[in-house]
Amino acid sequence: MSDYVRPAIRDEVFRDPAGRVIQYGDRWKGESPPLDTYSVEANLDRFAPLHAVADALIEHLCSRYLVEAQDDIAHAGGLLARRTDVIRAVRLAPADPDGAPLTFVYTSYPSMWLLAGVLAEFPFPTCSCEACDETWSTQVEQLEWSALVVAAGGFAERVRFGSGGFFGYSLQNFEGGRSGETTLDGFPLDRAQAAKARLDALPDGWKRWPDKA
Repeated sequence: MSDYVRPAIRDEVFRDPAGRVIQYGDRWKGESPPLDTYSVEANLDRFAPLHAVADALIEHLCSRYLVEAQDDIAHAGGLLARRTDVIRAVRLAPADPDGAPLTFVYTSYPSMWLLAGVLAEFPFPTCSCEACDETWSTQVEQLEWSALVVAAGGFAERVRFGSGGFFGYSLQNFEGGRSGETTLDGFPLDRAQAAKARLDALPDGWKRWPDKA
């Protein structure tokens, strides 16, 4: 089994109206972005490498783990953040049903959404406005890390009903982790209930995907 290797990515050059190269990721030098850059999007093609990286991740995960891959745009139907620009969806289901499934959703934006387990959704990029000044490389790193952590068994979800009900997730490996919580207001009740029942049936949480021999 080989380790994951990121595909070669050509770093495109983008210029402003005056012809100056835009140094995405370092435009504001630690200062607050100009007010007129908020909610403004430009040069979205800089995120196109996310698609190539998703392809490589899928190939790697299928070569390393016992999974079933289904390339069917219908699998994007589980995306709670409704999108009209979905162009592809690939679902990876590990042979062990107690491993968290992953769905890679491609959009023409271009962007990627990673659906994990029963409710978690991770967008890449999280924000593409000029003020946020995101780069393809940071988003690719986060996509890679998230997918590999889920497969390695470092992913957890939780659902709680009643007063203060919420959905929460965590991703954790030796490099560190991240987590988040949100109220259940944006989740259909039947889906939240089904998610809680599924998670309650996992006393030890989501497991590592089984390796290929």
